[in-house]
Amino acid sequence: MMNANPLKKLGTFGQSIWLDYIRRDLITSGQLRRLIEEDGLRGMTSNPSIFEKAIVDSHEYDEDIRTMTLEGKGVNAIYETLSQRDVRSAADEFRSVYDKTDGHDGYVSLEVNPHLAHDTKGTVEEAHRLWKTLARPNVFIKVPATTEGLSAIQELISEGINVNVTLLFGLPRYRQVAEAYLAGLAARVARGKPVTHVASVASFFVSRIDGLVDPLLEPFIVQGGEKADLAKSVRGRVAIASAKMAYQLYKGIFGSDRFRTLADQGARVQRLLWASTSTKSPNQSDVKYVEALIGADTVNTAPLETIDAYRDHGDPKARLEQDVAEARSALKRLPELGINIDQVTQQLEDDGVVKFNEPFDKLLQTLASTSPRM
Repeated sequence: MMNANPLKKLGTFGQSIWLDYIRRDLITSGQLRRLIEEDGLRGMTSNPSIFEKAIVDSHEYDEDIRTMTLEGKGVNAIYETLSQRDVRSAADEFRSVYDKTDGHDGYVSLEVNPHLAHDTKGTVEEAHRLWKTLARPNVFIKVPATTEGLSAIQELISEGINVNVTLLFGLPRYRQVAEAYLAGLAARVARGKPVTHVASVASFFVSRIDGLVDPLLEPFIVQGGEKADLAKSVRGRVAIASAKMAYQLYKGIFGSDRFRTLADQGARVQRLLWASTSTKSPNQSDVKYVEALIGADTVNTAPLETIDAYRDHGDPKARLEQDVAEARSALKRLPELGINIDQVTQQLEDDGVVKFNEPFDKLLQTLASTSPRM
């Protein structure tokens, strides 16, 4: 029966499927438990946008909001109480997965305040507070892969706090993220502290790359000619090409002597996690970013719609290391079309911070302006 479910079959290729969604009734209804048992779900991610939709678009939280408002609690305290309660509950559901896999899977992520994206000190302080409050070994604290976030990542790893590195788009930044992780581990080892329990993932956002690049290709396609052929050949392929090259970097970094020395002390690899894997274009397969990126020691976190689609018509095969030369060529030829991929990914990072700030602020404004709901 396991082979009949494409979601479960992903595990045979070394990939873990996680859910990019959280809401209280998902947990209390037993649906999350069913996803774990029947689909092999092995973890969960969240972000400010997900929490904003969960809290604002449902009545699951009304009574708690009402009670805390009447108690005089501020909107930040209300948000933190609700989000942390959900993450703890979900982590408890995944604890059996965490124990069974010896800490390889079974994690639930909670992000630091998105307004701290460019504040190293604030990020470290909040991550410490969240880690202590959640009090679960199978949680990740999400830290954005901004320049300021890199130092925070290194410090948190050195202190034994699990980190999900988020808002990661570009290959140069990925190198820096992996370096921060290794440096954090090395610092911890140097202090005589154990690293066997320290976990991290690097969340590479995928579909947003195509979402920005593809419109830049359209004028060339419309104009016709030699550049039109090139534009057509890379349209809808840049994100997957970037992810494939990131995996090649991953193999080099975590296959190095430097990491082997840390691995001898019990250190774990920092797995690549494919995020933003729902397909945005109706003209493309709704499982495009799952099918193309199946490979060993990776994670794919997807929304419920994509998980449902993959269960229905997924075709799992190890494709992550197929056509690597073509992926490298596609990225190399982008300058011929006036596209600097490093500038693109930096823009996506900057935009990503804004896109997390906006729903977070919207949620707080809603909590502030809404009287206790019945």
